Amino acid sequence: MKKGYFGSFGGMFVPELLVPPLAELEEAVNRIMPEKSFQEDIARIHKDFVGRPTPVYYCGNLSRELGFDLFLKREDLAHTGAHKINNTVGQALLARHMGKTCLLAETGAGQHGVATATAAAMLGLECMIFMGALDVERQSINVQRMELLGARVEAVKSGTRTLKDAINEALRYWIAHQQDTHYCLGSAVGPHPFPLLVRELQSVIGREAREQLLERTGRLPDKVVACVGGGSNAIGIFHPFVNDLKVQLVGIEAGGSGRTGDNHSATLAKGWPGVLHGTHSFLLQTPEGQLLPSHSIAPGLDYPGVGPEHSYLKDSGRAGYEVVHDHEALEAFRLLSGKEGIIPALESAHAVAWAISDRAGIEPGSQVLVNLSGRGDKDLNIFRKAEQDTEN
Repeated sequence: MKKGYFGSFGGMFVPELLVPPLAELEEAVNRIMPEKSFQEDIARIHKDFVGRPTPVYYCGNLSRELGFDLFLKREDLAHTGAHKINNTVGQALLARHMGKTCLLAETGAGQHGVATATAAAMLGLECMIFMGALDVERQSINVQRMELLGARVEAVKSGTRTLKDAINEALRYWIAHQQDTHYCLGSAVGPHPFPLLVRELQSVIGREAREQLLERTGRLPDKVVACVGGGSNAIGIFHPFVNDLKVQLVGIEAGGSGRTGDNHSATLAKGWPGVLHGTHSFLLQTPEGQLLPSHSIAPGLDYPGVGPEHSYLKDSGRAGYEVVHDHEALEAFRLLSGKEGIIPALESAHAVAWAISDRAGIEPGSQVLVNLSGRGDKDLNIFRKAEQDTEN
């Protein structure tokens, strides 16, 4: 496979000024990450700071109703409450080995921003976070957490005021501060080597889950399901199962309200290939190539692109990608909370919703593994508002 590409997807489509820091990062990934000292450090941080391994939980109450065995990979139990910490502690450690003094990040739901600020504080680095102004309003608790952790949060007021615009501003800042700053990209998107780097750091999810289910049930799951925005939690759990061809990989995208003409974030289901944020992948765009606005009730899924490896998995047929609408995710949010005592992030609730709604297509006795990528306390205000809107 061509370097930096997954099939025909990927690459490095960036301004000339970004080529040197990307080359520096690629060299560091290839030289530093395989070193014994780096691997020992990251294993120690995972165990003592992140709280890995996270458990695989059997949903006994829901499984009895559904007719198949539903398991959750509990990334909501990782430090900071989401899978994002796996990526940020790895990139922060790499940045320190590279001699960088500041971590730069973008965030949508705020979880990546919190995780970046957390990793920066733990490793003694400065931290700068860009966040769309709309997401600042929707995720005010996470903004407070970032600031308490010592990060400077910049609200981006341009464009749709969401994740896409935060990434744009973060890239501009990196160009001007590349000497002492590492851009800690939050998803498996962007120019090479970011999709590969993020996948490697998040694959700990799938490696653990694969081993845990084999030990617990004696076999691999029939389906592995994860929500997909940019796609880091999904590629993290998918990758260790890619060569297990009997395991079906299912990515769940955000369909918004589902009403004709409304915005959504179903990039793989309803988009086609183009270039965004330095990589060739599926996008939501007009026939003329202009980017379309995206929407999801889950801020972390509100992105008009997707990681290039997901585009490859779709194009090759190895993974399937389905759409779940806002109301279905909200119902799954309520159901998992009430039936299992687990409040999921609205992002993760999309994956849970698919497993629940597709029960007729899942054979009785099957094992379905859902990546519960984050916890839902950050989304309670969104959930409450949606309930009030429905009542009115």
